[in-house]
Amino acid sequence: MDRQKTIMIVDDTEMNIVILVEALQDDYELIVAINGVDAMELLEEQKPDLILLDIMMPEMDGYEVLNKIKRRRDLEHIPVILLSAITDSDSKNKGFSLGAVDYVTKPFEIIEVKARVRTQIRLEEARLVLESQNVVLEEMVKERTKLIERTNFATIYCLAALAETRDPETGEHIKRTQKYIKELALELSAKEEYKDVLTSEYIELLYKSAPLHDIGKVGIKDSILLKPGKLTKEEFEEMKNHTTYGGEALMVGIKELGEESFLTLAKEIALTHHEKWDGCGYPRGLSKQEIPISGRLMALSDVYDALISKRVYKEAFSHEEAKSIILEGRGTHFDPDVVDAFIKREANFIEIMKEFKDK
Repeated sequence: MDRQKTIMIVDDTEMNIVILVEALQDDYELIVAINGVDAMELLEEQKPDLILLDIMMPEMDGYEVLNKIKRRRDLEHIPVILLSAITDSDSKNKGFSLGAVDYVTKPFEIIEVKARVRTQIRLEEARLVLESQNVVLEEMVKERTKLIERTNFATIYCLAALAETRDPETGEHIKRTQKYIKELALELSAKEEYKDVLTSEYIELLYKSAPLHDIGKVGIKDSILLKPGKLTKEEFEEMKNHTTYGGEALMVGIKELGEESFLTLAKEIALTHHEKWDGCGYPRGLSKQEIPISGRLMALSDVYDALISKRVYKEAFSHEEAKSIILEGRGTHFDPDVVDAFIKREANFIEIMKEFKDK
């Protein structure tokens, strides 16, 4: 059985209170206050479903009471019907501007009062139902959004794992570079010129898109990709194509999902992580700020990890050796700001290197 609705009557005239109580007591629980001060004290303990509020009262008039009610988060939702012998439009407008839902003039008709009270109670019930439905819908949207995000990033890892099967000696390369790029981005985000670009949302997407940087390697022949010795000039030219292969593959998904999809940043990284600050990189020979920040961050992350990892054609370098090579490339291979961020996060790079060693 539904709870009986509660109405607060606030009026300083005894006869009005008697009439209203007589009219409403059979259908509602009633709370009575004989002035505004008493009403506000009662509202500290009890929260009615509707308030019938007289305007002309001593100490604190109805307008002041209404204003106090609507300024409190715990009371603002309670519908208030004003009661008054004042009939001019300015008085009514003032009440409505303060948040009243209705205005009943005295002397009032009992049938009219009961009808207006019933209408407002039903409207409040409908509002509560709608509010409850909105909460449920919001939760459903949140769950759906989470599912889409999980699906997106599961797709990323599946594609990245596919690329990794072609180059088994990379081991934990994906995890390390993913964490390196996040460290660099977090460090740069503290700088004024980067804070509007490297937002927390962008950094999270960067972190999750980074594993696809070498997806284009699936298009490189094993004889080149797994060659234990130095590549010939022709073979290296073919190896460089993994950037465009990756960009083209990801573009297929972007055409289906749109430019705003998570694949757009992954494509940007795949295409530009071998560009160099001085313009001597590939595939397009971009330089300086022409290279997206995502590509500049991945360039250092990828090179550092390649240096500290064992490959079929080389032994692993120590951190200090890799650091020396990175510093030599400051302003030529790498964005100077990114190199500076690497130095500041050096200890974190070492921890990541140790935690995710190749198995």
